[in-house]
Amino acid sequence: MANVSDQLMALAVLAYLAAMVCYAGEYAFGRRSRIGKAAVRPARQLVGAGAPAGDEPVTEVPSDPPVTSDSPVKPGRGEIVGRIAVVLNVVALALHLGTLVTRGIAADRMPWGNMYEYILSATFVGSTVFMAVLLRRPALRHLGLFSSLALVMLLGAAALIAYTPVGPLVPALHSYWFIFHVSTIIISSGIFLIGAVPAAMFLVKNGYDQGKRSFPFTLGKRVPTSATALERLTFRLHAFAFPLFTFGALIAGPLWAEASWGRYWGWDPKEVWAFISWIVYAAYLHARATPSVKRTVATWIALLGFVTMLMNLFGVNLFFEGLHSYANAG
Repeated sequence: MANVSDQLMALAVLAYLAAMVCYAGEYAFGRRSRIGKAAVRPARQLVGAGAPAGDEPVTEVPSDPPVTSDSPVKPGRGEIVGRIAVVLNVVALALHLGTLVTRGIAADRMPWGNMYEYILSATFVGSTVFMAVLLRRPALRHLGLFSSLALVMLLGAAALIAYTPVGPLVPALHSYWFIFHVSTIIISSGIFLIGAVPAAMFLVKNGYDQGKRSFPFTLGKRVPTSATALERLTFRLHAFAFPLFTFGALIAGPLWAEASWGRYWGWDPKEVWAFISWIVYAAYLHARATPSVKRTVATWIALLGFVTMLMNLFGVNLFFEGLHSYANAG
């Protein structure tokens, strides 16, 4: 089963890569698709009604055009490629699930015992969350290019840097807190991962709307979703993930540490960086709720939070010694 898991992992990465290519095809050449039409639909000016004389015309930001029976839209090549990308994404998600299930069967435990398995689980949560978002908001399909890119990069790093053969849990992980602590951290990390995608695209789209034409703001030209919608999605994902992360990092984690090592806090590198991530994400939510703070500033804080999460995942596990050094062991 361990070999099956490794093979499914390779197939999942290839499927995500194929989905990414198709997403990129629609993103670059899908101007005739519904998503593309939303991107090039000219803004309407609301002149007259309700506006005092002499005021500047109000520009209405276009939204995704409604599709009704009176105005049928024949799917263009770009939209067909986008639909293929979604199908490939679903296939990749199924292979990803198979990777985790077979890994767990081979190890006879939950597949969360080391850095490699943690990345597999967190990226699976992220992929699942993105598909849920896509099911609710199909117009956000263009974000698939960037979410699949992030998944391919993280899974590739897991295979190249963090791969660990199947083995039993180290003694420190034999605790009922293992389920509560690790599961909530994995779920919140996966949501933060996907939350970073609309956050980055909001900054790109907002910059393009403000007239910036240097890279990466030029990518905003083909983003059909308004900057406001991207920022709102960013907030919702982070607001959902933050309580889970709070429970896992600041409640379940210290309680497990006290049960295992006789103290709630010991300045272990993993503990310190988890607390740093919590502080940064709390600062983002506070900034987002403060009217005087620009949304761009708050979004940069959210992206900084994701950088601290990556540091906690890769930097701490690879370059620091501590009580959590078993994170990269089988």
